[in-house]
Amino acid sequence: MKTLNIGDLKARIPIIQGGMGVGISLSGLASAVANEGGIGVISAAGLGLLYKKLCPDNYTKAGNLGLKEEIRKAREKAKGIIGVNVMVALSDFAELVKTSIAEKVDVIFSGAGLPLDLPSFLKKDSVTKLVPIVSSARAVRIICEKWKSHYDYLPDAVVLEGPKAGGHLGYKENQLTDEHYALEELLPQVVQEVSRFEEMYGKKIPVIAAGGIYTGEDIKRVMDLGASGVQLGTRFVTTNECDASEAFKETYIQAKEQDIEIIKSPVGMPGRAIHCSFLEKVKAGLKQPKVCPFNCIKTCDISRSPYCIVTALYNAFKGNFENGYAFAGSNAWRATRIMSVHETITELLEGWKRASAPAVAPV
Repeated sequence: MKTLNIGDLKARIPIIQGGMGVGISLSGLASAVANEGGIGVISAAGLGLLYKKLCPDNYTKAGNLGLKEEIRKAREKAKGIIGVNVMVALSDFAELVKTSIAEKVDVIFSGAGLPLDLPSFLKKDSVTKLVPIVSSARAVRIICEKWKSHYDYLPDAVVLEGPKAGGHLGYKENQLTDEHYALEELLPQVVQEVSRFEEMYGKKIPVIAAGGIYTGEDIKRVMDLGASGVQLGTRFVTTNECDASEAFKETYIQAKEQDIEIIKSPVGMPGRAIHCSFLEKVKAGLKQPKVCPFNCIKTCDISRSPYCIVTALYNAFKGNFENGYAFAGSNAWRATRIMSVHETITELLEGWKRASAPAVAPV
């Protein structure tokens, strides 16, 4: 499997572990993936809640202190490439980006909105690479044009996240099952759009495919369509090193295909999650927050929200599914056991090799 080059960063295997909040991908999972030669990613979402004790009265400050701590711990455990995922929709987006750059994290991945001003946070001596997460060729074009004209900067790579991903989705609900929005349809369009900017400005911009990629055969398929690498989130949840509780991981193991459902998130986007009693109560109208304790998402309106999303995801992270739920990709039901990150990546590489082997003609 070929190396993934993002600027001067070289990942020995072209696998990025997707950022998963709240608390699902922290330094434990990120460092394990980095040590295997991939790119490990810490999610910045919800760190203000996980590290509340560091600054009980200030969610934003606690989140930044928590992010510094997670980056430090990942650096201690890993020799490889460490990234941070910072959602554009986060109220403390700017602070978390500044912290990531100041801590010299290798890569910032940013989606859940268009990160149009992301390069503005770089300093002259910054080493952090910037990678937007998009859902269309049009989004790539808008970002590239804005970044180039305003900051004389182009993305160091682009992640195309298809509609089979877990968590918040950059699509309308009716597009999730529309074949025109399938990853396999969108990927060649994004590769072509990116190639225009590569040729125009002489900069290599690898395209990374994400959303519904679960096996080595899946990796081979999307790389044949022009992807330089892949991003997987769901596949890494059922690993020993994943930072979630064992109860959280067990929801993936126990899930059936029909348990994976599309929900309406308070953030204003559709999301993909595993069915549970909490979501039943939400549908029945039994959940209604009284106040907004954190103001963590720009687009979350407490007067209309059926629940506080960061609290629900934090509860799930701890294994409390009476008061929370697990985000998951479309293939979460395929998990059958907890294994190490090393075993997981080995299995992916073996599947890729099988798919890449030349067909043997029958004798």
